Parts: sequence; C-alpha cells; structure tokens
Amino acid sequence: MASAFPEVASLRLGDVVVAEYVTEPDVDPARGPRPYLHPVRTLGATVVTDILPEDHPHHLGVSVAMQDVNGTNLWGGRTYVRDVGYEWRDDHGRIEHVAWVGRRDRLLVNRLRWYSSDGRTLLDEERTVAAVEMADGAWSLDISYRLVNPNPDPVTLGSPATNGRPGRAGYGGFFWRLAPGVPDVFDADGATVEEDVNGSAAGWVAAAGANPAPYTLVFTGLGEGDRWFVRAAEYPGVCVALAFERVRRIEPGRSLTRRHRVIVADGHRTPDEVAALASSLPPVG
Repeated sequence: MASAFPEVASLRLGDVVVAEYVTEPDVDPARGPRPYLHPVRTLGATVVTDILPEDHPHHLGVSVAMQDVNGTNLWGGRTYVRDVGYEWRDDHGRIEHVAWVGRRDRLLVNRLRWYSSDGRTLLDEERTVAAVEMADGAWSLDISYRLVNPNPDPVTLGSPATNGRPGRAGYGGFFWRLAPGVPDVFDADGATVEEDVNGSAAGWVAAAGANPAPYTLVFTGLGEGDRWFVRAAEYPGVCVALAFERVRRIEPGRSLTRRHRVIVADGHRTPDEVAALASSLPPVG
C-alpha cells in the first residue's frame, strides 16, 4: 500500500527546514539502500552533510547501518574479508522504511526492517528523529533507534575491524558523513588530532568545518561498549561504532537501543565553547 506521506519528510524549527529525511531512496543496491537524512543544515542554512561522495559513494548523509549483519553488508561498497581485504561481493542487503508512526514538524517516528542479501528479515527497527531548539545559534538533532531481533537465532553485528582489518577501522552504527573539506576534530578528553580522537570513548566529539561557511557539530551518545570512529583527512565522517573491537550479538527476542544527540551550530566553536554547548543539553530522560 502506498505511503500516506511523501518519500521525503522535513524537520522544521519554525519556518526553517533544518533537515530532510529520505525514507525511500533511489540508491544502487551495491550502495546499501537505507533511509537517510540529507541535507542537514545549520540555522544559518549551511549544509553540514554530504551524499554519494566520489571517494565513498555509499555514504548517505546521516544514517544507521552496519557492514556485517550475519554476513550481509548493509553499509554498502566493498566488504572486508579476513586475510583477503576489501572485495566486491554479492552480499548487499537493504534497510527499508515500513511505516510512519508519527510525523510532525519537529518529530518523525517510523518503523524500518533490515533485510539480508537474500531477502530474509534480519532486524526490525523503530526510529525517532527530532529537531530541538538550543540557545546560542544552535539546534540539536536527536535520533534514537531500537533494533529488535525477531528471529529464533542470534543476530551478530560486525565491522571491518572485527573481520581482521587493522588500523582501528571499526565503523558501523550511526554515521554522519560531513560536508566536503577537512574538519578540525577534538573530544571532551582533550584529544585534538584524528589519530587520538578515533577510537576514544569521550563524552563528546566535535568536528568544526568551513564549507561553505564555518560550522561545528558536537556528537554525543555513546552506548555501553561503543567507541567513536572518526575520519578527517581521508574523508570527513563521525560514527558511533557498535562493533569497534568486538562483534555485538542481539539474542532472539532481544533488542539494542541507542540515542544520539548532535548539536548543529554555525561558526567555528572552540573546545571551551563546545563544552558549554554540550553541558547545555538537557539530561536524557
């Protein structure tokens, strides 16, 4: 049955469209089709996401995906194979929008389903995406998701790192592909270079870029066992990595829940300013 809503839903703060949520993307199967947010904008209208970039055309704005879910690649692109490296394989699944639960200017709630490469259901998901006003010319994107295993056997979530890739390449989970350019990255523990920020478990990670105008993103919301996966020089991206070092299992009938809040601000904010912004987020209820 056709959806009662269009394929693109907008998040608004007043008259400003701060993000667009594409629920039924027209994406090549090898790029991991999945709902995504793009463009995401500051209140000053600077776009802070990227989609289908030439270096990694399977990066889709802001999305949730894993490279290895019971052997299915839901991230898109090549699959990392232990003792071999990256290979093109016929193992791509997809994440589909199933139904809207709620839709308002500042709040979008939908159900999704994760499918294997042969069309079997891997996981059911409910996702909430909200826009929240903040002071000091900023707003926050509040996204939460719950992955439920409806199968009689465990579902495993893995990454290139858990499949043997060196270099702390444990990506997979909530991922934000930033606008083109090389951002400054730093975290709440004082790390100021990519090599130290990547893999950290700090309370927040910030990325400050300038394309086309200066902006700062502040990422929060690590769950138990998660790590920050951060890239700046090779490409700009931040991920809350669910399987940075170890495979994660979701037992039959059980679920995995995460909530992330990303502050979206105009201007290049200093570490002290970022810390103040992060501390102004209300406690998670």
